Amino acid sequence: PARGVKFLRMPGSGSDRLMQILYEVYGPKYGDTGDVPFSHEGEEGGFCISGTIEMTVGDRRELLGPGDAYYYSSKLPHRWRNIGKVPAIVVSASTPPGHPEALT
Repeated sequence: PARGVKFLRMPGSGSDRLMQILYEVYGPKYGDTGDVPFSHEGEEGGFCISGTIEMTVGDRRELLGPGDAYYYSSKLPHRWRNIGKVPAIVVSASTPPGHPEALT
């Protein structure tokens, strides 16, 4: 239940593919993936293109700015939120949640 977030998915990068590629836009101050961290099988990685995003993975919290990269196991509880005054843009690649290959 993301608030103030747009996820633009590359065509054909749904659960039938091993990887999905997203262009994510988190609105100023209120853009986040929800109050409760979520987890699923697979991996996630990408780059912050603009703005400032707070990424929480497990017990670790990091601030990402333009040019910062990340990579983590999606099994770890994770959540994202924009803490800045301008939109934050992230380009990411991940194993789609629920993909059968992620479960092996």
